[in-house]
Amino acid sequence: MLIEVFKSKIHRVRVTASDLNYIGSITIDEDLIEAAGLVVGERVYIVNVNNGERFDTYVIKGKRKSGEVCLNGPAARKVQRDDIIIIIAYAQMTPEEAQVFQPKIVFPDEKTNLLT
Repeated sequence: MLIEVFKSKIHRVRVTASDLNYIGSITIDEDLIEAAGLVVGERVYIVNVNNGERFDTYVIKGKRKSGEVCLNGPAARKVQRDDIIIIIAYAQMTPEEAQVFQPKIVFPDEKTNLLT
């Protein structure tokens, strides 16, 4: 049996842009992707602290050290620029693996989205 377990989180980043006319996804600064152990194309869950919206999408690599966090496509309607969001990823593993697994949690600077 596999269970779904919290794998990683980018905690409280600021939305820098939203692009309704893009195909879809969330563009994230490459430094944040790597720090959180995310993979380009990976499904992530977005929680908008400002309005309570919760939705899922997939990761697209943004420019390194840019602080970019851009919601694209229909997800752009769920955020506004400067909203604070939490990006969460889960992984499937056995209960035995889950007992010893350590998730990655990233706390970037909330104003710049850069790692300090």
